[in-house]
Amino acid sequence: MSDVPENHPIVPRDLTIPDEETTRLEGTGFSSYINPAESERAFVPEEHFSADSPENPSFAAADPAHEPWASSALETFPQEQAAIEPPLFQSFSQPEISPPTRVPNFGHLAILGLLVSLALIGTVLLTWSALYFHLFGVTTLQQANTDIHYTLGSMVVLYLLAFLGCLIVFPLVWHQGFFAGLQWNSATALRLRWWLFAAAGLCFGLAMIDEVVLPGPPNAPIDKLFQTRLAAWLLLGYGVTIAPFFEEMFFRGFLLPALCTAWDWTIERSTGKSRRPLDADGHPQWSIFAMVIGSILTSIPFAFMHAEQIAHAVGPLLLLFCVSLVLCCARLATRSLAASVLVHASYNLLLFSLMLLGTGGFQHLEKM
Repeated sequence: MSDVPENHPIVPRDLTIPDEETTRLEGTGFSSYINPAESERAFVPEEHFSADSPENPSFAAADPAHEPWASSALETFPQEQAAIEPPLFQSFSQPEISPPTRVPNFGHLAILGLLVSLALIGTVLLTWSALYFHLFGVTTLQQANTDIHYTLGSMVVLYLLAFLGCLIVFPLVWHQGFFAGLQWNSATALRLRWWLFAAAGLCFGLAMIDEVVLPGPPNAPIDKLFQTRLAAWLLLGYGVTIAPFFEEMFFRGFLLPALCTAWDWTIERSTGKSRRPLDADGHPQWSIFAMVIGSILTSIPFAFMHAEQIAHAVGPLLLLFCVSLVLCCARLATRSLAASVLVHASYNLLLFSLMLLGTGGFQHLEKM
């Protein structure tokens, strides 16, 4: 007979195992005895158990003193183990979120340098082609250096080729429009136009003071370009439209933001400070010191870019440096590249207006 009493209060009568079944199970490692507690759990619904019941199978009600397996099970409970050891694929389950890229930065400035280099190669090839076909009657490179068609035309071609490359490449890199990435904001410039005209007047006043205190050389290379009335008018149109736009795009659109971002990035890395958040339009916000350093470092190459035209004279170089600082302030204060372009164009217009008055509408160029 089975070891289970037939009149057990829990086990039903029909669960008793016959003697022949017991005999068949002997020596197999299986027991024919049915634990009453297991039978009770099998027949009683789970919601009838309570935490105080000694037969509750939960780990919380288990007594480690009577059931040693309970303490080991608690020690290796999956939730406790997960709190100690990180998941095996934590990098996949919780990917690190990279902060948004500050535009433009030095990487974008390097791309601009590459585009300008390619544009320069294209300009040289076009210039040599023009010389080969004796365009405008110019046959030698020495003649081209003093001919307004070649000097002015080569600069326009260089700017346009570089600008075309920027319009193609940077929207793909920034995932936004080219002018949006440079923070063009023409509406802001139009709204503040009278303040920007005043800034241009300030630059013009500095030019008048510089002409008195530290005048430039009488026969500077740029003066040789004003040989004819046509050349003077071409230079006026170039100086108030193309030159301000492209120079501001290069210096205040790319170089200045890249320098400000690089300065703040260096401070963040060296001191462990958290990076400044982007503004509502996704543009970087720089510290005051970064903007000061960036403006100074931007103004130095801007002044020396014109050094050859003014025969490296100290007075005009200092003037260009100060004018560049004003342009940087206009760009940073308004968060608008169009604002610095408007100041630059207005300043050049004031200079050419003075030339127009002094030469009678470019009719007496010898008075310049």
